[in-house]
Amino acid sequence: MKMTFQKLVIGASMAIGVSAIATVPAQAGTLTGATIGGTAASDYLVYDSDAKNTFRVENPSANDVQKVLSGDAASPTGNVELRASSEAAGFDFNKNTTLTGQIGGQSIILSSLTATDWFSTGSGLSTSYGVNNFANTWFNQFYDAAGLEASFIPRSQAFTAFLGINGFQRSSDPNISYVNQNDTTGDIKIGLAGHYNLKDYYTPLSASFSNLLKDGFQASEVVKVTYNGKTNLLYSFSATASGLSNNLGLGADGKSHSGNYEVTIKGVPPAAVPEPSVMLGLLGVAGVFATQRKLKKASI
Repeated sequence: MKMTFQKLVIGASMAIGVSAIATVPAQAGTLTGATIGGTAASDYLVYDSDAKNTFRVENPSANDVQKVLSGDAASPTGNVELRASSEAAGFDFNKNTTLTGQIGGQSIILSSLTATDWFSTGSGLSTSYGVNNFANTWFNQFYDAAGLEASFIPRSQAFTAFLGINGFQRSSDPNISYVNQNDTTGDIKIGLAGHYNLKDYYTPLSASFSNLLKDGFQASEVVKVTYNGKTNLLYSFSATASGLSNNLGLGADGKSHSGNYEVTIKGVPPAAVPEPSVMLGLLGVAGVFATQRKLKKASI
């Protein structure tokens, strides 16, 4: 009877310890130490939110930049717009604005795009349709996603029209809403705030171009990401409703930031640090074995 009771105590203790280990959830790390830089380091805007509206933060501090990056896909918050003057006359398409920080112990740089990023062929820059550069690769996907084929406008003509309304530079100023990492897989997810219906954005720019786009067309801006020695140009043609819109303050249009576009890169899983519950579980199991040894000695 005595030994049976001891086994029950040990079994229950071990079950509790193992349960503590097994129920530890996968954690998500976020970007820390956020700083703004680049060759146009002052050309950015910070938008905070009140869970319904986004609004511009006047004279933002580093703390404001960090604060607005705290959301995720289920609940995006504010955002940081890089190279915010991309729609202004006389825009210098050779400069960039960056957001740099640390995630999972690794450095990550998110940047706006320059003309070189879009139009480089490896032997110079070309704004022609049909050449081998990122502008052509991206625009062909844009053309398909926008349903432009149904309008019977040739790709080359649509490309020229898009170039004429400064479409490429307008797609180069990403609004970064969050940068999160899954601590188990290492995947890094980046939120890009944009229009849930991009057709609304192009209508005041060019009614003739906007009329070619299908209703409900979705496309994010493009972000350049440098991480772990690799650089990627990331974008998406599928958004979820953010539950937000730019309704308050300076520059409010009632439509911006209504869509959340999420892009992903493979990251380096951070070094595992046991949760307190795991440590308690392990200590509990170790204590059980120590108790078992004492009980055996006492019964001799």
